[in-house]
Formats: sequence, structure tokens, C-alpha cells
Amino acid sequence: MAVFFAVPIGTFLSRSVDNTELVGMLPNTMDAIESWDGAGLPDEPVFEALGEDFLAITDITAAAGLGRRLNHNITGYRSLVMRTFSGLRDHAGPLGRDELIQIDDRWGEPEFWRVLRQERGTFTSLYLLASLDLENTADGIHRTAPENRLFVDLLTRTLWISLAVTVLCLIFGFPLAYVMAASGPRLSNWILVLVLLPFWTSLLVRTTSWIVLLQRNGLINQLLESLGLIDEPLSLIYNRLGVYIAMTHVLLPFLVLPLFSVMKGVGSDKTRAAAGLGAPPLTVFRRVYLPQVMPGIIAGCSLVFVLSLGYYITPALVGGPRDQMIAHFIAYFTSESVNWGMGASLAGILLLTVVLLYAVLARVIGFDRLKVRQ
Repeated sequence: MAVFFAVPIGTFLSRSVDNTELVGMLPNTMDAIESWDGAGLPDEPVFEALGEDFLAITDITAAAGLGRRLNHNITGYRSLVMRTFSGLRDHAGPLGRDELIQIDDRWGEPEFWRVLRQERGTFTSLYLLASLDLENTADGIHRTAPENRLFVDLLTRTLWISLAVTVLCLIFGFPLAYVMAASGPRLSNWILVLVLLPFWTSLLVRTTSWIVLLQRNGLINQLLESLGLIDEPLSLIYNRLGVYIAMTHVLLPFLVLPLFSVMKGVGSDKTRAAAGLGAPPLTVFRRVYLPQVMPGIIAGCSLVFVLSLGYYITPALVGGPRDQMIAHFIAYFTSESVNWGMGASLAGILLLTVVLLYAVLARVIGFDRLKVRQ
């Protein structure tokens, strides 16, 4: 568990606060800027320290990485770093305020220096704040501009889609599990095979098959048109509806199987006794049968909800741009924009959400009731 689970996840999540790369590339600047109070421009020794650090950078790839890292704080920092790096290649003599401002006059703007002062520690709050649509400015922590707010809505969307898929799985899965539990061994085994069949098929294949079924000229629209139920094709894919349909189909077995396991162990003596005492069917279900199968409902719903939170392939294939979940952006930051800090921060928020979910379940229900009886 430590080698293959805790250490890899902990190492990845630590990137959300790690700032050693920036401190390691600008060590003299970070030491010199400690004495600056953040008002106006720093003193001459800070400019000289920055010049020394830039002269120590000999690889253009390292300079590009430094610029990309600082660009997360202020747009335009990457071009400033690259222009300074190029300008110092042919520079001879001492470096100070005048020389750096002559290379790029943005070194005469205090906000670029405040970023270095703010990021002078080995740990940074940049990514965690950004993942909550917050920013640390000279006036303190504030919400970002409305046009830059993305991640709170993204987390809300992820939670909503996961909750909706969980409810849909419960609506379709409860009757199916009940039929399996109430049927004879032969019919129950056949239904169980049909439930398990999706596990034998690749997730990518199952999702792609829904594209064939749900597209405007797909089988479902053709069937509805041939039956005269619609006059023109419905928009069933590349929207939220397509995400709900495909994810419910993929995750339905994860609710049916634990619920079926509990239902199979529920005897009929109590329900028959309640019915014999005159209780109507709805009362028998609500007050006698439902409490006995509640552990299975809780276990199945929590499993489906947690799996939904991290879904990536299905929303990416059948959803639209406004239907992508948080896993899509984690993949984007780690593989395309190479912003590991932001990807780790979003992953940490997702993990924290799961931990809070189980904490609430343990507090309200208790872990002993979450155990599925075999």
C-alpha cells in the first residue's frame, strides 16, 4: 500500500505546493528580496542578484521552464524571462537596475517583482488558490476576475453530474437487483451474466458504441422517426444528456452487484409477517424491506458516486465542452500544458471531496452499516 498507493499519490499531490524549482533557479534573488518590503522597486542589490541568477542559467529549456512557471502568476512573465535570457547572452560587465530595465522595461514595474517576493518560499499557495478561483495579491487573497473563474463551477459541475448519475443508477438498478434476488437460480444467473457483460468489454468500446446509437443519424433517432414519434432527429449526444446515458450504462453494475448481494440475504419472513398484520404493500416496503437493504443502497451509491467523480473518457467522447468534468482538466494540466502544480491541486480537491464524503457517511450512518453482507 505504501509503495504502490500512498507514495505515488503523495508525491503527485505534493506538486500542488512545491516551489523548489523556482527557488532553485533564482537562489540569490530569493535571498536578496527578503529585505524588500514590496513598495516601489527593490534596491539595487536585488537587481544584481537577479542578474547573477540569469547569468547562471545556460540552458534555454531551463529558462523557458522558469518563464512558464512565473507566467502562472502574471501573464507576460514568460516573454519577459526569455527576452532577458536572450539579452544577457551578449552582455558584458556588471548587471544592475539600469541594465535589466534596458533589456526589458517591465523590470521597472513593481508587480513583476512582487511575484518573486511572494514566491520566495519553498512552498507556494498559488495552485491551491487558483483551483478555488482565488488569487494572492498585494491587498490579500481575493476572488479572481469573473471572466477567469472556472474551477469552482467545474467542481460543482462534477459533483452534480456524479450525483445525477448515481440517482439514475439507483432508479434503474434497484428494480433490476430486486428481480435478480427474487427470481429462481436459473433466471437470476442469466440476469447476472447480462449485468457482468459490460465488464468484459473495454470502456472505450462501450462509450464509442453510444456514439453510434445516439448520433443524429444513429439507431435510436432512426427508430423514433420510423415509429413516427419525432419529426426530426433529437440531440442526444455531445451534451449533458449523452453524458448521463453513457455513464449510467457504464456504472450501473457497480450499484446492482452490492445491492443484489444484500437483497439476496434478506429473508421474506418479516415482510410476510407485516403483510399478514394488515400493512399495505407500500408500508411493508418502506418500513420493513427498505431498512434491511439500505446498507446495499449506501454501498452501491457511494461506489458509483466516487467512480463518477474521476470519470474522464466517457464525458470527453459523448459530452460537449461544457460537460467536461474535473478529470479532463487534470489530464490537460499534466499532459498538455505541463502544469503539474495545477493538475495536482485539482486532484487534491477531488481526493478531499471523496474523503469528506466518506467522513459524512461514517458520521451519519457509521462504517459498520456500509459493510455489504455476503
